[in-house]
Amino acid sequence: MSAASPTVSVALCTYQGQAYVHEQLASIAAQTLPPQEVVICDDGSTDATVDVITAFIATYTGPIAFRLLDTTRVGGVVPNFSRALAACTGELIALSDQDDVWHPDRLAAAVPAFADASLLLLNADATLVDGAGAPLGDTLLSTLYASAADLARFHAREGFALLLARNTVTGATTLLRRTLLEDALPIPPHWVHDEWLALLAAARGGHDTLERAVIDYRLHGGNQIGATAPTLRHKLRQVFSPRGNRLTVLAERAALAVERLEGMDVPPEVLDLARRKLAFDGRRAAYPAARRRRLAPLWREWRRGDYPALASQGRMDLLRDLLQPGA
Repeated sequence: MSAASPTVSVALCTYQGQAYVHEQLASIAAQTLPPQEVVICDDGSTDATVDVITAFIATYTGPIAFRLLDTTRVGGVVPNFSRALAACTGELIALSDQDDVWHPDRLAAAVPAFADASLLLLNADATLVDGAGAPLGDTLLSTLYASAADLARFHAREGFALLLARNTVTGATTLLRRTLLEDALPIPPHWVHDEWLALLAAARGGHDTLERAVIDYRLHGGNQIGATAPTLRHKLRQVFSPRGNRLTVLAERAALAVERLEGMDVPPEVLDLARRKLAFDGRRAAYPAARRRRLAPLWREWRRGDYPALASQGRMDLLRDLLQPGA
């Protein structure tokens, strides 16, 4: 990064976002520290999303280069963000969803942290709002159960183990160093772009979290991915819904993470922990379909202590693995 203020790109991905995308574009244009470019990729919207974007670009007269890069269908959030990230030229890249609203100092609050050359990715908090933009009385990090102890680990650059077990990073609040993409791209199957980027940054000791809201994060029922309220009903539904291929996918994710980390320069303890996670998820994937036959292997896992350390919801995941129907 240069001694001067680093150049900043925004990777903005859209799909069927005509209701909100103009407000988001306007909030990016109103930044007190404006980015140099906004790279927009649309995943083949059939509503008026592209028309709204085109009209905004045609009337914008400020210093930011808004580029509608691609409007062809690639089939999902992750491949759409992958192509937007690859096209960004800034030293830093801010991720942007189509339906949020950036606070005016969203970039000004985060960019100075990258004066620390070891920082690779910084996520932040957000104010949760409804479809009309009214506050819901909660924050994003609170909804994701990011505790004070978790945040302290992130600040100490010791968050890899936590992120290996469960993700607390939301792409819409994230700013990253473009050099991270050398390790992160291509994003492998079964991984979402934000959790993958954060995990690899943390593997190098380069992840931290900004404890302040920098955007309004909109929950409107049509979000493609993102935070959901962790209600009791939601948790019970998880416990008693058929497990399908959930545990197999977890094992495949862990294998892909180990494979990528083995090609990176990371501390031995990081790779050892990733391999431990792979072994743990592999044993979970082998649990029998019959609940009563799971008791013995689950007891062995409990005695190993891997559920509290490596499962996303600790004891709740043990209960889920025991009670979920096998089919």
